[in-house]
Amino acid sequence: MILGGDVGGTKCNLAVFQQRDGRLIEQSGGRFVSHEFVKFEDVVSKFLREAQLPAGSRITAAGFGVAGPVHEGVAVATNLPWRVDSRSLAALLQLPSVVLLNDLEATAHGIAALPPSDLEVLSPGAPGAAGTQAVIAAGTGLGEAGLFWDGKRHRPFSSEGGHAGFAPNNELEDALLVYLRNRFSGHVSRERCVSGMGIRNIYDFLRDTGRATEEPWLREAVVKEDAAAVFSRAALERTSPLCVQTLDLFVSLYGSAAGDLAITLLSTGGVFVAGGIAPKIMPKMRERSFLEAFWAKGRLRPVLEQMPVRVVLNERVGLYGAARAAAGED
Repeated sequence: MILGGDVGGTKCNLAVFQQRDGRLIEQSGGRFVSHEFVKFEDVVSKFLREAQLPAGSRITAAGFGVAGPVHEGVAVATNLPWRVDSRSLAALLQLPSVVLLNDLEATAHGIAALPPSDLEVLSPGAPGAAGTQAVIAAGTGLGEAGLFWDGKRHRPFSSEGGHAGFAPNNELEDALLVYLRNRFSGHVSRERCVSGMGIRNIYDFLRDTGRATEEPWLREAVVKEDAAAVFSRAALERTSPLCVQTLDLFVSLYGSAAGDLAITLLSTGGVFVAGGIAPKIMPKMRERSFLEAFWAKGRLRPVLEQMPVRVVLNERVGLYGAARAAAGED
């Protein structure tokens, strides 16, 4: 049995898979609220106690994708006070070793196994496009990764590009940068704009600078529910002009970030937009603003227009990818 895990800033997803005819079949899964646990080992222990596993089965391999950089088998989660150590996990699971990788690298491992129904094409790009591929994912934070073509198959590699500096493209974005620099006292990463927290930051910027008015019912709604989800829903339903402006700016910044990654990696093999946010705002992703921002790279626009762009609809792709890496299926 293969244990896979996706360790995010707010949620941890775990599942046990069985290998069958070259495929991984999920046997049992669970989702846990990250901040309710002192360390990740506690999450794994709870899951294994509660998992419905076949009698006599045991974990023979394990892989975990963590939202943060991984160095020498240790990951310090970016948006959690956790230090995830592969040696500690191996001892807990009574295994010689476990696979520990960045969460977007895990997502990249999983993308190769997705059926066409789990992908929505925003731009088909050039027919038969090949070469390096890029993965960008906005969720609790902003993750980036790539897959280089070795002549036979794509091999994933990790990145912490989501923490690179935010570069504005117009006067509105200039003002956003100044606002965020004052709020965060210095470096403003792209993650501050393109993520769940980014949606909230954009909303606050538009409200605090008088560009739109906050409705009283919104202030009440965010007390009971995740703010980014409230703002996105209100934007899609067009019940709040402030939320409409917020989501419009967010999607444009998301497209620009994806375009920057695409030209950095020269991802002629395509760009995959993953993470928890994009599938929830597909009506907005289908509009031209994302692609226009993606393509708007001056003289490189014709190159970007040839790159396929797809949205990953399966939010469990990182979990599946971590298990695939552990099983050695790539």
